[in-house]
Amino acid sequence: MLVAAIMDIVTSNCDTIEKTPFKSSLPGNATMRDIAAAIQVIEEGGMYFDEPEKDDDSDDGRSGIKGIGIKILEGTTVLGLSRTSGLAPLGDLNANAGEETPKTFALLSKHDNSSQANLSSAVIPGLWDDLHCQHVAVPFAAWALANWAMASDTNRSHIQELDRDGQVVMTALMAPERTVKWHGSLVARLLLEDLKLPLSDSVSDWSSSLLATVSHASKTEDISLAQVALSAFLVSVDRSDKAQKMVMEKGLHLMRDSARKTRKHKAVQEGLSKALELLCAGDMHLSLEESQKWSGILLSWVLGKVASDTVQSSARRILSRTFEDYGPHSVPISQGWLTLIMNEILNHSKTVSAKGASLPKNEKPKVDQSKVTSATQSTNLLAVAVVNLAMAQLGTVPESVNNVPLADLLLSEPFAVPIKNLKKDSPPKFNAAESALATIKAIKSLTDVCAEDSVCQNKIVDFGILCLLRRFLLSDDYEKLGAIEAYDASRALEARDRTPDSLGESSITDIQDPCSVRVPASAHIRRHAARLLTILSLLPQVQKIILADETWCKWLDDCAKGNISCCNDPKTQSYARASLLNVYCNQQDGSGSGDGGSSKPDISNMNSNCPRYGDMIFLINPGLPHWKCHEKERQSGKKNESSSEGEPANVTDTVGDHVVDASNLSSSIDPSSSGSHVHDPEFDVIFLHGLRGGPFKTWRIAEDKSSTKSGLVEKIDQEAGKLGTFWPSEWLSNDFPQARLFTLKYKTNLTEWSGASLPLQEVSSMILEKLVSAGIGDRPVVFVTHSMGGLVVKQILHKAKEEKLDKLVNNTAGVVFYSCPHFGSKLADMPWRMGLVLRPAPSIGELRSGSPRLVELNDLLRQLHKKGVVEVLSFCETKVTPIVEGYGGWAFRMEIVPIESAYPGFGELVVSTSIYKIP
Repeated sequence: MLVAAIMDIVTSNCDTIEKTPFKSSLPGNATMRDIAAAIQVIEEGGMYFDEPEKDDDSDDGRSGIKGIGIKILEGTTVLGLSRTSGLAPLGDLNANAGEETPKTFALLSKHDNSSQANLSSAVIPGLWDDLHCQHVAVPFAAWALANWAMASDTNRSHIQELDRDGQVVMTALMAPERTVKWHGSLVARLLLEDLKLPLSDSVSDWSSSLLATVSHASKTEDISLAQVALSAFLVSVDRSDKAQKMVMEKGLHLMRDSARKTRKHKAVQEGLSKALELLCAGDMHLSLEESQKWSGILLSWVLGKVASDTVQSSARRILSRTFEDYGPHSVPISQGWLTLIMNEILNHSKTVSAKGASLPKNEKPKVDQSKVTSATQSTNLLAVAVVNLAMAQLGTVPESVNNVPLADLLLSEPFAVPIKNLKKDSPPKFNAAESALATIKAIKSLTDVCAEDSVCQNKIVDFGILCLLRRFLLSDDYEKLGAIEAYDASRALEARDRTPDSLGESSITDIQDPCSVRVPASAHIRRHAARLLTILSLLPQVQKIILADETWCKWLDDCAKGNISCCNDPKTQSYARASLLNVYCNQQDGSGSGDGGSSKPDISNMNSNCPRYGDMIFLINPGLPHWKCHEKERQSGKKNESSSEGEPANVTDTVGDHVVDASNLSSSIDPSSSGSHVHDPEFDVIFLHGLRGGPFKTWRIAEDKSSTKSGLVEKIDQEAGKLGTFWPSEWLSNDFPQARLFTLKYKTNLTEWSGASLPLQEVSSMILEKLVSAGIGDRPVVFVTHSMGGLVVKQILHKAKEEKLDKLVNNTAGVVFYSCPHFGSKLADMPWRMGLVLRPAPSIGELRSGSPRLVELNDLLRQLHKKGVVEVLSFCETKVTPIVEGYGGWAFRMEIVPIESAYPGFGELVVSTSIYKIP
């Protein structure tokens, strides 16, 4: 039945547009005559069929009848009829339509209310109207041509032969009837998908018409038509260079308009993202202006809740290509991306806090409000930086932001306030150094918020943070941006010098002195980006992505070895090696990183075969060859892999547009694969700083040994890397090449004015988790501690004993104490007497003289020493320590840890007479 066949066709079009949407109802061996008849109807808008001879005086009402006859279901019938003047009722034609015709017309005539409703609600809306229009033959001819094209290769070959110039398909694509456009788009796609057929010369014209159809259908929310036209457009762009060139020159604005109009429709967004990726993947590149115009849409795809994984992946690759193409000029886009990610995370934190407000106190989620507040400030600062840098690059502030290329980005939520505060016709004076500083604070704040929150970590990975981290680590965008500013300032000065004096002095007042252009702190950007990467490298999906990127792996290995000039910082080098070890060992183990949904895994059940290096644990001399996976782990990997030693499994995940075969990365990931056998380390040495110390600065011998310029309030990261000898790296590694050396960091402050530090037990539990994860305790370990660090180690051993982590307790071979307040400190006693002024931090309060907790911890270590498990060596000073140096040379000095407190009562004691400086 014809109506039933039509209904089957139109209702089955809801299937995916990437594959053949439905099964043809017409035969695969159609005759050339029938195909030609359908083509003629489409091309001429109708055809005369069985027209009887008549004279001008005929008033039979049947003059000018148009129709088409084709073979359907093994019989010849009339599909469509129309008059040149007026539409005759279908019943009027039944008597003269031939023997088979009455049955067909009877079927078409049965259009009661229910059948009309069904047709009207079909996937191809408008078909019922087209069947009643004056040119009813054309919709049926287009329908027949699409069905024949689906039915067989032979039919498609006949269509291609009869329409060599592609004008019939073009006519269908430009037809006024919606269903003709729909079926014409389907015919175009089927012909383009058939690789056996030569490309028509009209493919670029097809692409133009298809894109126009997509744009118009998007505006009218005709999603079905937009989908089928977009599917054909996508194939045309994929196969035809001419079509790509046409779109790049004339069609990008139509694609953007369609993307804006169909934000809620994943299928359309997916087709547009694939088409744009195809355009950017070849030799053609989006211009800088086009990249800026697309940035807002691309970022909405990356962060959008409606977008599919395919759309997000395409958007990430397109943005990465933009960064590669335009480097420093793309900084506003990368900064905007980071701003949007932070804004999403802050919204997530607010949601978690709101949900937790109604829960019982013991079930409330832990949200560090101080970190959230800091992240909010950093987000606002970065949003201002994006707006200012964009306007500075533009050179002026336009009357309407809608007119700038970055309009879609700048009109989104985080940038609304900075946009309102802009002064018209006065571009902000903003430079690369300020832009870099805003980026540094943003990355640091984002890392702090997500460091212990696995949900947050997974969210930022989904939002594309890896693309940004890769860019921050491997590129010099901010240095280049600063160089451009210095060059522009130099050219401006040259122009001023050539300007006649008659022009006056007013024209030179705003010219920037090139000597005043500051160099951006890109090294700090890399360090914080590398820290965040280390945290994320414990996630299985991140491990696969990094492992698949040979360029990134090679850069991380070179950075860890100190072979890259921008990686001289020991923290950055440690982060690089730790990330590689996390990636390689966990992927080789096949177990990933454990429970990805828990921010605090069960430390008693951790797999020690594969160390997991988390946040704030630093590898000293990470370029040494003994930093590798355990030998037993590599041997177990051999059993599971048929490839060579240390060879990771092939993966296809990507960051940006960098997709590689990961089968040959062992030499860059595992230092042991270079050919020479490296023995496993025999023991570990852990350095743990004290109050106001740091993982590196505490263990440095400064050039100015008497310097006391460090202020009371801790300034994070500023003092790390000062000139001086970091003796664990430069001396101890040479004396003990068979040892792995670590240094840890935890936040310590004297007062709550500088940020409250965690209580001793909480700090120790956090560090214990990191130590066990890193495999510390699998071999003999020695702790070297300073000040409060000694108490933290005691608490770690106490916690390990409670958790029955006997391996760590029994393998602790020794502890070295530098000025450890075993029984309390005068520094801790002083704030308690002046509590209203200094507001001591919780960790300081635990250091009061005579604290029962300190006595308990000391007794535990005494028992271990007495059993011969732990050797103890203590150092103490005998002179006062400068605490704060003020103006005029005065200084507040005191004996921090007296000798009676620095000696635990057992083990060896060494008394130092030198002046001790708080690091």
